[in-house]
Amino acid sequence: MELSEVIKSRRSVRKFRSEEVVEEDLKEILEAARMAPSAGNLQPWKFIVVRNEKKKRYLAQACSGQEFVGEAPVVIVACATGRGGFIGKYMESWPIDVAIAFTHLILAAWNKGLGTCWIGDFDEEKVKEICEIPPEVRVVAITPLGYPVKVPQATQRKSLERIVSEEVYTP
Repeated sequence: MELSEVIKSRRSVRKFRSEEVVEEDLKEILEAARMAPSAGNLQPWKFIVVRNEKKKRYLAQACSGQEFVGEAPVVIVACATGRGGFIGKYMESWPIDVAIAFTHLILAAWNKGLGTCWIGDFDEEKVKEICEIPPEVRVVAITPLGYPVKVPQATQRKSLERIVSEEVYTP
């Protein structure tokens, strides 16, 4: 698929078929995340691939009981492993760096026919306990990963005129 088509057609998937994810596809998806840019090329990320049924169910509970998370064949937990880069000299770059890599992962998955759903509603301490993540590492995002039962309908997007200003900020 052309990149523009991948971006336009991607949807958040919450119902997955039970078939396992092809290992080669999973590696290519993780490779796309690995190749993401980061501040100072620090690459402050680690991706935990969870296939264990019990752990996936615990993760679903840690994601505010969103059961569909645990029903996917794979759950990926994106973590920030380090600090050091800054944006605008006031904000640490690690959450954005991991988000960029996670976006690469999600788009690469869609290109392989795999659905994802960016999960930001989770109890970080519970996720850390389930995945044995050290205290200094931060959980940034979680996604279930699998073949969609069906592709959801597109959601309404704001027009370019509403989100783009020329030269200066305009409300």
